Parts: sequence; structure tokens; C-alpha cells
Amino acid sequence: MGAMGRPPLGRRLAAFGTTIFAEMSALAVRTGAINLGQGFPDTDGPEEVREAAVRALRDGRGNQYPPGPGVPELRTAVTEHQRRWYGLDVDPDTEVLITAGATEAIAASLLALVEPGDEVIALEPYYDSYAACVAMAGGVRVPVTLRPDGDTFRLDLDELRAAVTDRTRLILLNTPHNPTGTVLTHDELAAVAELAVERDLLVVTDEVYEHLVFGTAHTPLVSFPGMRERTVTISSAGKTFSFTGWKVGWVTAAPELVTAVRSAKQYLTYVSAGPFQYAVAEALRLPDAYFDGVREDLRAKRDLLADGLTDAGFQVFRPSGTYFITTDIRPLGETDGFAFCRSLPERCGVVAVPNAVFYDHQDQGSPFVRFAFCKRESVLTEAVGRLKGLAAG
Repeated sequence: MGAMGRPPLGRRLAAFGTTIFAEMSALAVRTGAINLGQGFPDTDGPEEVREAAVRALRDGRGNQYPPGPGVPELRTAVTEHQRRWYGLDVDPDTEVLITAGATEAIAASLLALVEPGDEVIALEPYYDSYAACVAMAGGVRVPVTLRPDGDTFRLDLDELRAAVTDRTRLILLNTPHNPTGTVLTHDELAAVAELAVERDLLVVTDEVYEHLVFGTAHTPLVSFPGMRERTVTISSAGKTFSFTGWKVGWVTAAPELVTAVRSAKQYLTYVSAGPFQYAVAEALRLPDAYFDGVREDLRAKRDLLADGLTDAGFQVFRPSGTYFITTDIRPLGETDGFAFCRSLPERCGVVAVPNAVFYDHQDQGSPFVRFAFCKRESVLTEAVGRLKGLAAG
């Protein structure tokens, strides 16, 4: 116990211990298992982007504090990206903020926009930092559960509408969605936008997997009527360009929202990743062939792992986006994802993550387990071979 008999960790974060990713990655190291738990690639992104970072370091660009909102070159590149892919016009000087990855962008947005007691609706299962950030802001998390529907997970729009109360401040949206791989449809997004306008809600939307979609299109929520002044759009370079350690993210929003988020962000990291910001500016300008290539490479890896998991006896929810596959372990005679994931390295030398950690209603997530396919093809092939033992067992 700490001073005055209190535990050291404050109440807001007491429910958040070591992340499941740290636990499972340590388990992978200890057992020598293939780590399909944590979502990071096992190869670096484009050589020309890496060289751009080296060039920036050598030229002394970004080695000292970059400007608070981010280097102008990257802010301009972000605005060009939004126009190129979505036809959105964003002002690089007043409507863009560079952050220490999307994780900081989410934290700063919630700390800036949420007062203690405000309700924040999040799609469940949700990325684990969402819950912690809502707690740090003093908000009240209100989960709306995505439920299995055939071979995908679906948002129940009636359930979303029913979750809104007079205390609701904002909706925290994630599409393409981690961990389920669901990409919200145009009609679903239109319904979310209508609800936000009708109830005068803010929306913070996490779009880090915007380029990792298969056979469908990503549509930013901000492009819908009435959303320009109430949407904080977040993305980052880590997932698209396979440099997750650089931690370069960005916020785009109306000037008053960016100003609010920057007010919180400046007291978190202040600034970060100076030389990498210049490199990411070059990355965002890569030709369409790069983005097409990343998508097609991941689609092939998705199918390789999805087919292998099906053969091993899992029910597989083949994702429309992200680089994760959610599976149901009940066909294997299992119901407890935690126990399953903790035993899997010993049973067949593969590490996965139990989806229950992404749920408030852990019983809803108990039979679901997530695998990452952002790995080399040879690694996925080896993992599929090892998982075959489950079906035999």
C-alpha cells in the first residue's frame, strides 16, 4: 500500500494491468512459439521510406523539437492524402495535428473532449487503449457490441441508438475494425452520422487500417452530411507502411476541434518522432501501386491463414479489413479463450490473443480468439502446419 494506506495505482486505472499483448509476447519468447498475437509486421516497410528517415537524420531535420502541430511537410502530405483518396479538403495549418501514433491521438482527443461523467459509446470489442483512455478522462464507457452474423460481425444500429442518453458526449468509432476485421458499410456509417447530428454528438473515428481493406472500400465518416464540424478523424503511418515503431499518427478535424485536442496533446508528448515525420511525408506520396501491393499481399496472407484455421477446426470470420482474423473456438470443443490462448503455445507452438480482453462483457467475447496475419508467408505457412495438430487432437 502507498501513502495514507492507498494502493499506488489510482482508481481510474486500477482495472488495467499489464496488457494482454505483453503477456502473450512474453509467452511466445518463453516457449519459442510463433507469435500471431501482437499486430506488428515481421519485416520493415519500403526501403525508400526508411532511407528518407536516414536522410532526415543526417540533414538535421527533426533532430530538435519539431513544431507543436507537426512539421509542415507532413501536415501538407496528410492534407494531400485526404484529398487524393477521399476528396476531402483539409487545411494543413489549422486542421491537422501530428501525434505520437494513433494511440496518443485517441488519448489526447478523449482527454480534451470528455468531462468527468460524460458517456462515451465504443463498439465492443474495442482496442484495449480505448477503455483506459476513457477512464483517464473520467468518462463512462458505454459498449455497443458487434455480434456474429454469418461470417462477419455486425453493428446493431438500434442498439447503438438505444445506447445514447442525455449524458452521451461522443461515439468512439473504429473502422476498419480491430479485432473483428469488420468494415462498416456506407449505410451503417450514414446511420451513425444521422444519429450524431440528431443527438448533437462528437465522433472520434480511428481509421488506422484505412488502406488495409479487401474487396470493399473505406469511407471516412467525416464525408457524410453534418459531420465536418463534429468528427475527429485519426490515422497513422504504422499499419500502412509497416514502421510501427516510429509512432507517427495524425488528427484531422475542424479548427476548433484540432485546437482542443492539441491543448491536451502538448502536455502528453509535446512533440515526437521529428526525423520520421519527414519520412512519413514521403511515404504518404508513394504511388497507388504501393498501396495496391500492400493490400494484395495482405489479402493473400489473410486467405492462407484463414484457410489454415478453417482446416484446423476453427470457425473463421474472414475479415474485410485490418490484418487480424477473429475465430470461434467452440467447434474445437473449447469455450474459454483465455485458457485456450495460454495453452496454445505448449499444444502447437502458436500464440494468439483472447478477444475477451476487448470486451466489457467478457462472456460475450469468451469463445473468440484473434490471430494476426501481418507476417512473412513462410511464418504463416509454418503456423498453419502447427495448427493442424488441433484438428487431429
